[in-house]
Amino acid sequence: MRSTQIRSTFLDFFTSRGHRHVPSSPLIPSDPTLLLANAGMNQFKPYFLGEVTPDYPRATTIQKCARTSDIDNVGRTNRHATFFEMMGNFSFGDYFKADAIAYAWELLTQGYNLEKDRLWITVHQDDDEAEQLWRRIGVPADRVQRLGMEDNYWSMGVPGPCGPCSEVNYDRGPAFGREGGPAVDGERYVEIWNLVFMQSLRGEDDDNGTFPILGDLARQSIDTGLGLDRLAAILQDVENVCSTDLLLPTLTTIQELAGRDYPGNGPGGEEKVSFQVVTEHARSIAYLIADGVLPAKDGRGYVLRRLMRRAIRHARLLGIDQPVLAPATASVIANLGDVWPELVSQASLIEQVVTAEEESFTRTLSQGTRLLNAAITRSREGRSTTLTGETAFELHDTYGFPVELTIEAARDAGLSVDEDRFTALLAEQQKRAKTGGKAKTAEALRRQDAYRELSSRHGRTDFVGYDRLDTEATVLGLISDGTVVPGADQGETVELVLDRSPFYAESGGQVGDTGTIRTTGGAFLEVLDTKLGLEGFHVHTVRVREGEIRTGEQAEALVDGPRRDAVARSHSATHVLHAMLRRTLGDHARQHGSLVDAGRLRFDFAHFSALDRTQLAAIEALVNDHLLDDPEVRIWHATRSEAEAAGATALFGEKYGDHVRIVDIGDFSRELCGGTHVPHGSNAGPVRILGEASIGSNLRRIEALTGRDALTYHDTERRLLEELSSLLGTRPQDAPETLRKRLDALTTAQQELARIRDTELHTRARQLAASARTIPGGRIVTKNVTGLSPDELRTLATNTADLLGDNHAAVILGAEHDGKALLAAAITRSLHTTGIQASQLLTAAARTVGGGAGGKGPVASAGGRRPEALDEAITVAGKDTARVLGQ
Repeated sequence: MRSTQIRSTFLDFFTSRGHRHVPSSPLIPSDPTLLLANAGMNQFKPYFLGEVTPDYPRATTIQKCARTSDIDNVGRTNRHATFFEMMGNFSFGDYFKADAIAYAWELLTQGYNLEKDRLWITVHQDDDEAEQLWRRIGVPADRVQRLGMEDNYWSMGVPGPCGPCSEVNYDRGPAFGREGGPAVDGERYVEIWNLVFMQSLRGEDDDNGTFPILGDLARQSIDTGLGLDRLAAILQDVENVCSTDLLLPTLTTIQELAGRDYPGNGPGGEEKVSFQVVTEHARSIAYLIADGVLPAKDGRGYVLRRLMRRAIRHARLLGIDQPVLAPATASVIANLGDVWPELVSQASLIEQVVTAEEESFTRTLSQGTRLLNAAITRSREGRSTTLTGETAFELHDTYGFPVELTIEAARDAGLSVDEDRFTALLAEQQKRAKTGGKAKTAEALRRQDAYRELSSRHGRTDFVGYDRLDTEATVLGLISDGTVVPGADQGETVELVLDRSPFYAESGGQVGDTGTIRTTGGAFLEVLDTKLGLEGFHVHTVRVREGEIRTGEQAEALVDGPRRDAVARSHSATHVLHAMLRRTLGDHARQHGSLVDAGRLRFDFAHFSALDRTQLAAIEALVNDHLLDDPEVRIWHATRSEAEAAGATALFGEKYGDHVRIVDIGDFSRELCGGTHVPHGSNAGPVRILGEASIGSNLRRIEALTGRDALTYHDTERRLLEELSSLLGTRPQDAPETLRKRLDALTTAQQELARIRDTELHTRARQLAASARTIPGGRIVTKNVTGLSPDELRTLATNTADLLGDNHAAVILGAEHDGKALLAAAITRSLHTTGIQASQLLTAAARTVGGGAGGKGPVASAGGRRPEALDEAITVAGKDTARVLGQ
């Protein structure tokens, strides 16, 4: 059965049983506690928590998932992958264990025609009900095994919904391992479907890696996941996913690049591992970039970079010295692009990112190899047989050099690596990162608990801000330091929740509204910011300026209108800028973040080189031309699928429901957007681009001003140009050329002045050399000169010493400059070869002027705060020089 049929069989089965087909969410989740989407239930987490009531009680998805917790097992087992499609069915308080188990058994044995006697079941060790349900459906008792928390209890790995689970496993036969069921051998009895009985809420891990159960969820629910990769391998009767139709074209590409065949089924050693790693990782890389992840030093960008570097390293082990990521990901796109169109639409972006990263890592490998070879040489010279863990960690952490390569190179050189020390250093780093993350997570959870408490009592905020800027409202709750409080007094800053609000809550890059709130009790509050506490739940940060406020009071909320208008101008301008960037640079130049503020905007987008002034000017002109055409800004609503079919752009990382809000600007911009906008394009302009810069690998940022702020900036520039023109005595349009000529003339004059100054210094040097006195042991020049800078004083001393030839001679000069004493000493080459340093001659003299001496070799300088002692210092230096020469 081909993978396309596996997918359609699954979806048809559940949609025919009342499940809503929900599209996969992006791999960049909207959940701040998750780095990447790692399970089908991620996008439904608010439903399981009871924070949001779904429009449907049942759902089915095929979710893109990325997990790297088992990355080291990829290629070494037949079942591990860093990317997979998770086919799932979900119940939000509708059906529970009995139906979930019945559905799974029916689909596997009838829809996919799997042999019943090859299916084994595991249940949680305390779940009597699940075992009885499986036995009642026809599974023999000896094929139902009970396992503990590690195997049969599921959570996302972070605080949130969780529950016991039951796994369906398929016996692949004796060729794959030992008898005894999944409790004995996970390679032979491969898990294909996990049924999670979502019923509890878990907390944060403790130091031992265990987590507390905080309580029961409001409704018992179902979350299941059937792995497409593993099922395809079974139904297509191949060893692992790399040989299924999902990845076989990519494996073929790697074989062609390597110039040899994949070892095939059975043992294949490290070569087989490398084939599978490059093939499997290429798929992960393509999907991650298509969903907006770009290589970076941390976060999800580091996950991508690690996958890319791991794939490159294994390609090199296969003898592939040419670029591998571009052709490998291209094969993924060609094979899977029909099912996942974002791969096709982002093909250019994927190619450019992987090409740039592979070129960069190739340089890293070269640099790391040089450093490693130097470390190996030092170890050998020190007669050590071990390369230190510190060296391995520095190469890994600072230079991105894989520790596996360090171990391999050391082994080839007859050395071992202190892997225990490396592991300890890595664990210390991870612990520091986790400790910082835990503190932030704990604070966020405390606030979320308070929001959840108020939301469960009062529901969503009724946002009326699209149509009006003021409203009467009721104060539903106050939060201080993450705790719900009954009231707040004058001077306090707290978070406030209203039953209805005209204040836009920060989202989609648009800043939250500010304004004022007055209560019937006489309190006056300044609204400093507005954010989303939970989905659809507005939280206002307020400072109590007058009086005191209590929960339950009636209030009048008023948005700062001029600021809201300025923000709306920036938001509409951002949409137009986005459209013009893609038109000018290519479809890959998609938005990767933004800040929409009053009178200004910041826009991040994917691109691979800096934009020059000509390009920026052209983009700015396009934006303003389109705004001057005064296109209508039209806002409409549709289902997500209808919006996508109409060509609406969805932004990476943003979360959208089944029904979405679409903003059209003319016929050139259509985006899913919940922000506020102007009614016509001309209201948004003008736009003035201030500049652009890199903010990371393959990521650029443009900053711009809009509306009145752009006009003010333009006016300021005009005044500066007028002032400059007046100073130059020319017309504004002639100012650049006039200034250019003046600067050229100035440069010529400075060069001539430097030449004259150099001639003067040489003349003075000849005069000083002629005045040299003969003393026991050599010759000496001492002089207090005038009108020289520190550099000129050193140059004069050096030139004078050069003119004294090969004799043992020294030059001591002093000068006053900017109210300070300067000293310089220079000695001839022949004197320096005796081991004398010029700084020896100035040590005491420097103290005389209240400073210190510095410099190595035949030239030294000194300075101090006492220019009046300069003559005395020169005398002291002369005596010291005479003593040194006379030795």
